[in-house]
Amino acid sequence: MGERMRLSGKTALVTGAGSGFGAGIARKFAAEGARVFVADINADAARKIADKIDGTAITCDVSDAGSVAEMAARIGTDDTLDILVNNAGVTHLPSALEDVTEDDFDRVVAVNMKSVYLTARAFVPQFKAQQAGAILNIASTAGVSPRPRLNWYNASKGWMITATKTMAVELAPHGIRVNALNPVAGETPLLASFMGEDTPEMRAKFLATIPLGRFSTPEDMGNAACFLCSDEASMITGVAMEVDGGRCI
Repeated sequence: MGERMRLSGKTALVTGAGSGFGAGIARKFAAEGARVFVADINADAARKIADKIDGTAITCDVSDAGSVAEMAARIGTDDTLDILVNNAGVTHLPSALEDVTEDDFDRVVAVNMKSVYLTARAFVPQFKAQQAGAILNIASTAGVSPRPRLNWYNASKGWMITATKTMAVELAPHGIRVNALNPVAGETPLLASFMGEDTPEMRAKFLATIPLGRFSTPEDMGNAACFLCSDEASMITGVAMEVDGGRCI
């Protein structure tokens, strides 16, 4: 069984890994042999997941330069990183685009966009020195086929997809691959925020837009992430892969 583990010998960092898709990715990576740093702004959540997968919990606010630098320093003393997953994300509540508060807008920009710049600044130099590395950005179907009333969240995920492609082109000569996943909404803490309210009626309406008739699960995301970050995907870079049950068709 050992030789079939797809990430054995690799060290991975997953942000926002205390819950939802991030936790699913962290669990899958550990099951496939990776050493996983479980980063989350919620220290307890990070610790719970890390304990379950024999990983290392790190408390980090990915929108804060100092916090990201501390995280990088901590990982650097323990290990060299092979895989970086930028999964941490927030949304604003469904609302007319002009009614979203400036504070909510700034938070979406900081957590969904600035964090990708901050982690790149922290870890790309090391990946370049190794001439190897895989970066995975968790974007969203919202960046491909946006729905009304989530305007600035949608825009942040469109940015994430473009960032993935331009990072992929620039970093390819250094042996670094950069891809993205576009999940449809899933059974995660953000679901109620996307729908406005979590009622059976709202769920039914939402599910009707997904041809396969179900939400994305943390396991779906873990499986797709594991493939894109493994050596099996060594020829794949700059891809933003939908994991959405056909919603974007």
